[in-house]
Amino acid sequence: MEFTLKLSAPVTEKTGVVIVAQSVSELSPSARALDTASDGQLVRALKTAGFEGKPGQSQLLPALPGIMADAVLVVGTGDLKDLDSRGLQRAALTATKALASGPKKAVSYLAELPITNTSLSDRLTAITRASGEAAYRFDTFKSKKNGNKGLNHLTLAVDDKSQVAAGKKAVAWGEALASGINTARTLGNLPPNVCHPSYMADQAKTLGKRNDKMLHVEVLGESDMKKLGMGSFLAVSNGSDQEGKLIVMDYKGGKKNAAPVVLVGKGITFDTGGISLKPGAGMDEMKFDMCGAASVMGVMSALVESGLPINVVGVMACAENMPSGGATRPGDIVTTMSGQTVEILNTDAEGRLVLCDALTYVARFKPAVVIDIATLTGACVVALGKVVSGLFSPSDELANALLDAGQQSGDRAWRMPVWQDYQDMLESPFADIANIGNAPNAGAITAACFLARFTKEYNWAHLDIAGTAWHSGAQKGATGRPVPLLLQYLKNRAS
Repeated sequence: MEFTLKLSAPVTEKTGVVIVAQSVSELSPSARALDTASDGQLVRALKTAGFEGKPGQSQLLPALPGIMADAVLVVGTGDLKDLDSRGLQRAALTATKALASGPKKAVSYLAELPITNTSLSDRLTAITRASGEAAYRFDTFKSKKNGNKGLNHLTLAVDDKSQVAAGKKAVAWGEALASGINTARTLGNLPPNVCHPSYMADQAKTLGKRNDKMLHVEVLGESDMKKLGMGSFLAVSNGSDQEGKLIVMDYKGGKKNAAPVVLVGKGITFDTGGISLKPGAGMDEMKFDMCGAASVMGVMSALVESGLPINVVGVMACAENMPSGGATRPGDIVTTMSGQTVEILNTDAEGRLVLCDALTYVARFKPAVVIDIATLTGACVVALGKVVSGLFSPSDELANALLDAGQQSGDRAWRMPVWQDYQDMLESPFADIANIGNAPNAGAITAACFLARFTKEYNWAHLDIAGTAWHSGAQKGATGRPVPLLLQYLKNRAS
């Protein structure tokens, strides 16, 4: 999808389709202008079609008199008083999907919609992002490609020359957002026989070559990790023929000596559970267990594309969790890079084992903030479903900044506790810590508390995206979350 921005009036616009809106009670300003120009034909056509202006509705009206465009697409917004950025994104998504069969070009006037606490730039970014997401296709492994037979060029309209410069920047940021989200989706959707730790390393290197002045990439193999004492990480990767990789992407967009934000993504490219083998039903979805790492790659890709003025280190802890003669057993005790010992009671609690060594490693960057992102626990799905990601942090300031970014981006999170009371549930009689809690509850919290033991040197937050990283069923596929939340947080810090 290509995006442009220009001054444009809906009545005189000659592009194939113009996109306007109707709420449950009124037309948008551009829709009213079109209705006037067509001598009321727009409203009459909508009434004939039974169009009610509800969210998710759309109606294509061809060849209206008095209008130069070939057709008008009207999308529903629901009640205007309830319209927020998420609703605007839904309207843009609806429009793009409605034009999936054509034409190729359209002009959108949705940015004029009144949304409280948003600027025109915010709305232009939201529309661009949502349209880019809606245009995404993953047909790499289909013998007959779906292709994009419909909309591939969207122009966003403004009505004042003074809005053009800022508008173009907003559209460019929306493009970077969509690109980053779709990068994460593609990595998540790839099959595990293709997307393994070495593949992830190659993708990072390719990204580094796109802008080697701003992005430096380093890949640590298992021999490097052994020298560093990453016994916990290796306890996971040892069971696989695929070598584990710790992938470090250092983006220098900010001031030379400014402390970076560090993002650490769980990258279990396939999770069988190891010796603690998962049930066979639904195991195919365990290719999505690397979506934390995929989101880090998506963020770094968007940073390279946008040139956001901030320093960010993206780390992907990539391994396969497989059962084999060399696999870790329940009851094994390993020594982490921090020197703490871990009794592994369940090999299916492997994400925290690769993350704890990665979290120890990143202290060398003297970070301003460290955020880890992981499809960590089924317990988080039980608690929060697939609506919001779980957020854990001992810092009120950091937690609130991430929650605000989630609200702004529509990629929301919900804060959960990491209190000392839960730490006691991780005690082991044989090692410093067990890798699972000693009770059949609070699993998402005890997992976060496990990670907290390795983050004492810096300001830290953990995002559990087990519920939000992918869809199951007929709509199975990676979502790209929480790329929008993370990029909004970084943009806010860079402002």
